[in-house]
Amino acid sequence: MDKAHNRMGIFWGILRIVMGWTFLWAFLDKTFGLGFATTAENSWLAGGSPTAGFLANAPQGPLAGIFQSLAGSGLVDWLFMLGLLGVGVSLIFGIVTRLGAIAGAAMLALMYFAVLPPENNPFIDDHIVYILVMVGLVLSRAGNHLSITGGNLQTKNHQS
Repeated sequence: MDKAHNRMGIFWGILRIVMGWTFLWAFLDKTFGLGFATTAENSWLAGGSPTAGFLANAPQGPLAGIFQSLAGSGLVDWLFMLGLLGVGVSLIFGIVTRLGAIAGAAMLALMYFAVLPPENNPFIDDHIVYILVMVGLVLSRAGNHLSITGGNLQTKNHQS
């Protein structure tokens, strides 16, 4: 494998880990109320709903009613939190990366549809950018780089 290809693999591996941390951090903050986006008294462990604030207030446009009706649902809270945790762990460690990236893209797409039209641009917002990153993770086989396999941090040599 040439050096440029290996550097691109390392880049995609780092981007995978960063995206994984984005999801895992959201899970940790909403679970424990670390004081960033969620206060301790509103944490999931303190009985708060991790979806109620966003789904009750953010949705607008043609799908608002659907998303607002899901706000605070126990099932939706569990699915959302398990999704954040699963995507985060998958991407950070490079295990079942394709599934994690696809699930993350699906979660991001749902959040995008909840805020249609986007606030600062008629078409594109950060959700679309992150979805494209997730597609890049799948297409680049980012799980093959800087992943934990058998306890070793490694870059796998695969021919495309």
